[in-house]
Order: sequence, then structure tokens, then C-alpha cells
Amino acid sequence: MAELLDILVAFLILAGGAFALIGSIGLARLPDFFTRLHGPSKATTLGIGGLLVGSAVHFSVLEGGLSLHEFLITVFVALTTPISAHLLAKAGLHRRLPGSEAYRAVARDAPRLDEDRHSSHD
Repeated sequence: MAELLDILVAFLILAGGAFALIGSIGLARLPDFFTRLHGPSKATTLGIGGLLVGSAVHFSVLEGGLSLHEFLITVFVALTTPISAHLLAKAGLHRRLPGSEAYRAVARDAPRLDEDRHSSHD
């Protein structure tokens, strides 16, 4: 039975670490602000959740009682991450960051620098 729990804890920690790594790579490699929000808000949150659940299972078995600290942290992270990602996205839309519809509309309507140079010489 102890070996099965060790395998479960190892799987949760490895899966959590893999998701956290994938989310971090996404944060560093994705092209604009809005796509970068997906890395930490989705994959990294799932990775942290896996790490914390693995830790809770390990310490619950080791100490003989239920370890609630990790579960409370997991619930707190799961509740606050979507809210903070939503607020960041709203701020990005408000500031018209590249990748937002407002940015595309302004860029579409703005005159091009090449056209301005050619029209002033004619």
C-alpha cells in the first residue's frame, strides 16, 4: 500500500512540475500579451495544483492526519487565478495592447507612414 501511495505522489509531483514548466515556457515564448495570459492562468495553475495535492497526500500519510494547508492553498489559487487573468485582460483591452481588437481597429484606421511620405512629396 505504501508503494502505491509513493507512486501516486510521484505521479502528481511529476505531472504538476510538467504543467508548471509548460505554462512557464508559454509565458516566455507566446507572441503577445493576451496569449501569454494562458500559460500562467491555465497550465501553471494546474501544475501548482498537482504539486500541492501530491504534497497533501504525502504529508497526510506521513503524519497520519489530514493535511489541510495544501488543499486550502489549492482552492485559493484556483479561485483567484481566473479573476486576476480576467482583470489583466481587461486592462490590456483598455490600454489597447497589441493583440486586442481595439489595437487592430486603431492600426487599421491609422494612416501608414509610407503613404504619408509619398503624399507629401507629390
